[in-house]
This record gives sequence, C-alpha cells and structure tokens, in this order.
Amino acid sequence: MKVLLICPANRTSVPLLGESAPLAAVPLLGQSLLEYWLAHLARSGVKEVTVLADDRPAYIRSIAGMGARWGLSVSVIEESRELTPAQALLKYEKELGAESAQNRIVVLDHFPDVAEKPLFTNYAAHFESLLNCMPHARTPDRVGVKELTPGIYTHFRARISAEAILHAPCWLGKNVYVGPGATVGPMSIVEDGSFIESGALVSNSFVGPDTFVGKLAELCESFALGDTLVNLKTGSVTKVPDNFLLSALRQPRAPQAAGFFDRLVDLCSRNLTEV
Repeated sequence: MKVLLICPANRTSVPLLGESAPLAAVPLLGQSLLEYWLAHLARSGVKEVTVLADDRPAYIRSIAGMGARWGLSVSVIEESRELTPAQALLKYEKELGAESAQNRIVVLDHFPDVAEKPLFTNYAAHFESLLNCMPHARTPDRVGVKELTPGIYTHFRARISAEAILHAPCWLGKNVYVGPGATVGPMSIVEDGSFIESGALVSNSFVGPDTFVGKLAELCESFALGDTLVNLKTGSVTKVPDNFLLSALRQPRAPQAAGFFDRLVDLCSRNLTEV
C-alpha cells in the first residue's frame, strides 16, 4: 500500500515555527512530525510513502532519506506550492491506485490519529496539541525517552539537578539542563538542547530547542524560542534584548541521520534505565 504525505507550507499564524525549518521538520517533543508519521505508517503495514514538499525539500530529504530507518520506501517530490488533498489526488491518483486513494493522502498538520487537534493553527492551539500528545510521544521506535515519574517525561541524556522541582505533566528533551532550584511544570515542554538556569521558572509554557532561560526568568503561559517570547493568551510577540534572560544557544542546523553506533548506544541506555 502507498501513502501520500503533504508537507505544509509556512503558516502566517505561527511564523516563528517555520523560520529555521519546514513545519514538517520542526521538533515536536524531540522529533519532527514527518518522523512520527513515517514510524506510524511503518507500524500500520504501509510499504511505500511519497512526500510532497514545497518548502526546503532538501531539508525534508535529510530527515526521510530513502526510508530505510523505518523499513519503508520513501521518495520526496518537490512541488512549487502546497497542494490540497484534492489537487494531490488528481495529480497522483495513478500512483496511489483508485481504491480508497483519498484516504491515503495526509496533510502533515496533526499527529497520527489526532486529526481533531491540529498543529500550526496558532501558538496557543499548537501548544495545547503538544500537551495532548505528550503521553503518546514515546512511541515504540523511539529510544532514550523515559517516564521518570507519572506524567514527567525525560530523555536519558537530560541533566536534571537533584534540587530542581518538576511538576507533571512536563517534557524534558535530549541534552536539556535544569539547574538547582529551577522549576519546570506543570503543563510545560522543554525541547532538546535547552538550558534552564538555576532558579528559573517555566510553568504552562513551551521552551523551543537550544534556548537559554536565565535564572531571573519566569515563563508563564509563554512560548519561548531563542530570544523571542510569545504570550499564549494574547499572541503578542516580543524580542528579549537581555541574553542573560532569554537567548538562542546556537544557530539551528539541518538534521543529520543518527549513525548505527549512536542509535545502538541510545537503545542500550534505554534498556538499562528500564530494568
């Protein structure tokens, strides 16, 4: 069976998300939406996937490759614009075959099996969708993610001080640092590579990848990405001028596929933590 995935173009309601990567490649709980879908399709018995991408297709190819990671055959086709499902069906119906073709076309704007919680609508709805999917993000193919205590999810490479305070539900990604006296949660997500300094407070908020949150910072009902802060209630966007309060730790880089050795180390480490 073959499935067609349509990568969304930039959405004007969430411009920050598409700055460093196509929306289908943006890290969501430590993994791109494209990866979630490819893993889901592989578990569902799908063998072939065609990905349509108009925004930075080379970036999408760097994630999907040829699909070997999931045991799939994946091809990425560059389009001049984002196609609607109806337009994609008209263009690729022969490839898909006539039988139930319309049911095998997916726009990557939601997590698998959660179409009622769309992403990228606005920052508040996007954050709500992430919180909703947090318990399900630890899929069977992922390695290194564990539930530290009920409702608190961490990567085994996260460094969390024994004096830090964590409130469920919350998510702490790979290579996250949480200092002594810092508070994270409830209803909070800290993506990979971020640094929460001693005494900082993150509550009902999202901290994007590679973001520094200083010890005097209090993030409440906020969406933080680098030096940019979005108020989730009002949607207002602010650039924070003080790098000691909020800043980007590094410039985003195109993803590189994990090597066999790295994935083996992650798998072994996860097994050890779960014994």
